[in-house]
Amino acid sequence: MFGRNKGKKGNYAYVVARVKAKKAQLMSDDAYQKMLLMSLPEISRFISESGYQKEITDLTAKFDGINLVEHATYQNMARIFEDILHSATGELHDILAIDLERWDIWNLKVILRGKSFGVDADSIREDLVLAGKLNEEDLEKLISLESQEEIIALYGRKTGRPIPQSVIDEVKEKKNLSIIEDFLDKNHYEALLASIDPKDKPYRLYQDYIRMEVDMKNLETILKLKLEGVTGEQVMDYYISGGKEIDRKLATQLANAETISAAVNDMAQLSFFDEIKEALDKDINTLREIVAGLKKCKMDASKNFSHLYPLSVIPVIDFMIHKENEVNNIRIVARGIESGLDAETIKGLLVI
Repeated sequence: MFGRNKGKKGNYAYVVARVKAKKAQLMSDDAYQKMLLMSLPEISRFISESGYQKEITDLTAKFDGINLVEHATYQNMARIFEDILHSATGELHDILAIDLERWDIWNLKVILRGKSFGVDADSIREDLVLAGKLNEEDLEKLISLESQEEIIALYGRKTGRPIPQSVIDEVKEKKNLSIIEDFLDKNHYEALLASIDPKDKPYRLYQDYIRMEVDMKNLETILKLKLEGVTGEQVMDYYISGGKEIDRKLATQLANAETISAAVNDMAQLSFFDEIKEALDKDINTLREIVAGLKKCKMDASKNFSHLYPLSVIPVIDFMIHKENEVNNIRIVARGIESGLDAETIKGLLVI
């Protein structure tokens, strides 16, 4: 099914029991309300008592304030994801490994963006998540390189997913990192879908979930490009095949719409439209609220699927999605407080 462990089902009961216990320890919505009233040192102490003690203890001598929260949350998430992967066997291990490759892509994006904006190495490291194939030594090597071409080439060798020279040349010519970012996302989802053999119902459900995620990624990309003034066939270069609801015909209709408002009628047929309708009704110039709605929808879907098949890959993926959201929410609160935002504004940025 997934190559290395073909024919071996995996230790689903053991891994699901572990993630079930971890999910019970995730922060409640009330915890974020409490954090909105805290200073950064108080937030560090609070999260230390809420599952992040190891990372806070290990990093306190090196960092403080927002830097401590930033490093501790991502290190905690990476440690937990790595622990889950290492505890899994058989096809369960292999599908989780492919899913976690999204963090290799995340890390490459962070490094390339950081380099292009002249960000120092320490600041780049704050946003890295060591949950994919690339280890700390690999990432340090990528950070040390000067040119985008060198970074991209080494990434391809280290991950075993080389990036075509034509893509690298286009990035250099157009000086637009979105080209490689969208290529990487497209490649990841297509590889993930290809790895799933839907012979069993739990995997058909997981495949449906990934196909829904592909739809959401396609919609996010189309709307992002539309805000940048890109429409028509150019948008379709970034279309990811395999979605459940947004086929090439609908994607083309959305891409050809001159504005986001003009595309709303076509979007209304999507099953997750209600999650983004309110944001679309506003006079928006940002995708923030739409993306937040899509994230909420993905979390709800993974939770519902996990109840249907409690001994499958789905509860594991569900926990990982909720864990990532917890980390993002903590960082949003911490960054908001550091920036002097009021509590209501910060609250509006959270996905809960």
